[in-house]
Order: sequence, then structure tokens, then C-alpha cells
Amino acid sequence: MPAFSLMVQGTTSDAGKSTLVTALCRLFVRRGIQVAPFKPQNMALNSAVTNDGNEIGRAQAVQAYAAGLEPHVDMNPILLKPNTDTGAQVIIQGKAIGNMNAVGYHEYKSVAKLAALDSYHRLAEQYNAVLIEGAGSPAEINLRARDIANMGFAESIDCPVIIIADIDKGGVFAHLVGTLDLLSQSEQDRVIGFVINRFRGEISLLQSGLDWLEERTGKPVLGVLPYLKGFHLESEDAVAKSPQKNSADTQLNVVIPIMPRTSNHTDWDALRLHPNVQVTLVGANETIPPADLVILPGSKSVQSDLAFLRQEGWEDYLNKHLRYGGKIIGICGGFQMLGEQLLDPLGLENQHANTQSSGFGFIPMETVLEKDKQLKQRQGQLDFNGETAKLTGYEIHSGVSRFFSPESHFATLENGEKEGFISPDNNIIGTYLHGVFDHPEALNTLLNWAGVTQGDHFDYDQHRNREIDRLADSTEQHMNIDALIEQCERFRSK
Repeated sequence: MPAFSLMVQGTTSDAGKSTLVTALCRLFVRRGIQVAPFKPQNMALNSAVTNDGNEIGRAQAVQAYAAGLEPHVDMNPILLKPNTDTGAQVIIQGKAIGNMNAVGYHEYKSVAKLAALDSYHRLAEQYNAVLIEGAGSPAEINLRARDIANMGFAESIDCPVIIIADIDKGGVFAHLVGTLDLLSQSEQDRVIGFVINRFRGEISLLQSGLDWLEERTGKPVLGVLPYLKGFHLESEDAVAKSPQKNSADTQLNVVIPIMPRTSNHTDWDALRLHPNVQVTLVGANETIPPADLVILPGSKSVQSDLAFLRQEGWEDYLNKHLRYGGKIIGICGGFQMLGEQLLDPLGLENQHANTQSSGFGFIPMETVLEKDKQLKQRQGQLDFNGETAKLTGYEIHSGVSRFFSPESHFATLENGEKEGFISPDNNIIGTYLHGVFDHPEALNTLLNWAGVTQGDHFDYDQHRNREIDRLADSTEQHMNIDALIEQCERFRSK
């Protein structure tokens, strides 16, 4: 068993659970502690592929990176990928087992919990510490029965809990006191303290509130973490906003539609952080601005998101964009939309068999959704436009595409396989590879293709590592990490 486990729960979604676990992973590694991240149940459309071809939540892949580990399926044994407002694809230990509605999954939780416990115990046997991330809030009364995401899991493995709240949203004391009061006595007893996140201002003005909170609850405030300006960490699920760049530095304007089931929106993080690229995200009922490059992103429900784009006027926009020499990249589901036909004979997306939709027709290709999902890490090289560049990425898709006529491919993979599509006029690229902008060579080549001729060098991996170090340094400064570790060890030995 590990020296200790610790669970980070939050008063709300986006309170900072993922961020704090990431920081603690890096800080524990600095202390020579072999630590693994773990989240029993994650609901997100941002996912990652492990080296052995399994699918986990993106946040746990980032936390593994912070801990110096390769992502592993045991770090997130249950992943729910919403495909409707009331249903989701259920992924157990890296493999999709089917779609369930909310009621059906609630009944299935007792089975899912066995998988979560199985994965946790494997990690616990291998590492000195396991840092566990909760989901949402532990005080969701309607979800308490069969809970496997928060206190239900903490009680099953008997681990201590810290609760984090976001002061930037307001009402932080009500969030913390209310959350604690709604827990059972045994659950309250395992809470060893609070963390307040995203604080701006003078800490002395907060002190009276901290004193009141500790007196009211009998729980210590373990840290008050400051708001980090311009901080970037790959998002677990929310679509990150793009910073507004200096117009003098901008050499490329990129426009991306945000669809109801957009997936893997970390795909364009390297672009939105690049100093010479302005990324504009366009949601429902928003005016679509002019662009040099349009990216159609991945989708969990390709046919319904395609219908959404047509309803929002994107078909006419894309045709005009191409007529005036603009460029388009379709990634995964966006790649499928650029073809001529989308076929779903098994009803994998909407539970109605033999559905089909006409794509935008820019690529001579049809896609058939099949039961088995493609989950692969990929390496290779871009070889077009007179340039070659190293390429890395990963595939997560059910569709199998075939071309109606000879085509030029976007890349050559490590096994010699040809991947993707580039149009004869050099203006349209389609690829199944997520993360295609992450490697600096591929990023530079694609920016040159899109029109950036003298851009700054940008290495996304180096940027991510610096940001995790910045986060860890700030957390070290504003939390007593050694005292936290001692509390966890005492809890286990009591």
C-alpha cells in the first residue's frame, strides 16, 4: 500500500481540483516521492490516448506529465463522454462499452465502482502516494447514492480529503461551509482542511474570514493560492478562451466553430498561445468573422454537429472562404464533415440505425461509423509544400473513411501508412490526428502553409512544462506541503 493517498474535492466544478492535483504531483516528485494521479470517474470530451491504446481523461494525462509518468488507463478507469444532454458513451478502463442515459448509468455505478477500485489498488501497490481528484462537488444530494466520484470513493478506500473552492467566483465561505455541512459525520471527519483558489488582493484583508472559517468548522485553511495571470494548463473539459494578441504581431487569423459536442479542444492550444496567431472561437448565434484559416474540430456527435454548423451558416461561409483563397483544416470529426457522406449504420451516435448525412463535399470521401474505436498514438512526418517535418499525434475515432478517387495525403506515419488528405489546390487539409500542432516542427510547417512566413519559434511542450513549474512554485509558496504530507500520513496511521 502507498505511504498515503489524498483526495482533492471541490465545492463546484472548475474550483481548481485538476490544477491542484497537477501542482501536488510536481511538488511530490521534487521531494523524491513516487506519486501517481488518479480520478475514479471523469466526465469530459477532452481525452487522451495512452501508449497501449486506451482512452483516459485529458486532465489525468497532464497530471501524469507533471509527475514524470506515462499516462496509464488506471489513472482514470471511468470516462464518460457526453453525446446528448442526458446520455454519454461509457468508457471503462480505457474501452468504450456503449452508450447509457443518466438513469441507466446510475444503476450501473455499482459495477463501475469495481473497476475504479481495481485500478486504484493497482496504482497503490506501485507508488508511494496516490493523488485522487474528485468530480464536481461532494454535496450533490441527488447523486449521493452509489457515489463513486467523491466521498463514496474516499470512504471505500478510507483516505483523507481536502476541499478546494474558487474565491474568484464569490461566496467562497458559503461554498466551503455549505459543502461541509451537507456531508455526513464520517465524511466530515475525513476532511483535513480547505484550500482557497484564485485569490487576488491583499491577504491581510482576507485573514478575518479565514479565522472565522477555521473557528466555525474546526478545519484548517491549508493554503490560499493566488490567481496566476496568463496561466495555461490543458483544460479538462471547458473550452479555454483565447487571449487577444497585439495586432502588429498577428500574422494569421484562425477561426474555429464551437459546436455542441466539440471534442479535444486542446488541439488548438499551441495556436492560441503562439505569439503570431490570433484564434477566434465562434459559438452559436455569433457572427463569423473573416479568417485566413478555419479549423473544423473534432466532435463526439458528428452528424448532429454538422447539422448545427449548417444551421449557423457555416456551409455558405466555408464555400466563400475557399473561393477567396482561404484555408481549412478538418481534424477527426471535422475531417469527416469535409467529405461527401457520413454513414452510421449501427446508430452509434444517435441510437437510430442507418442514418446518413451529406457532408460539405470538399473531400471525395465517405465515412462509415463502426463499432470498434481507433485509439492510437502516432508519429511520422509531414511531407508537403516542399517541406518535411516531424509529426506527433493521436487518434480517437469510430469512423473509417475511404476516398472515391486518388488523393494526396497529409502525412506519412511511422509504419509507412499514409494519413489524411491535402487538396490539389493546397488549401484543404483533413486529418484524424489530434495534437497535430503540438510538435514545434509540425506547427512551424503548418503555419508556413497557412501564410506565416517569419513567425516566432514556439515549443508547446516547453511552454506547458514551464507553466506546471510556475504553478508548483506558487503552490509551494502558499501551502505548507510538508505539513500536508504529515497530516496524510497521520490519517492513515490513526
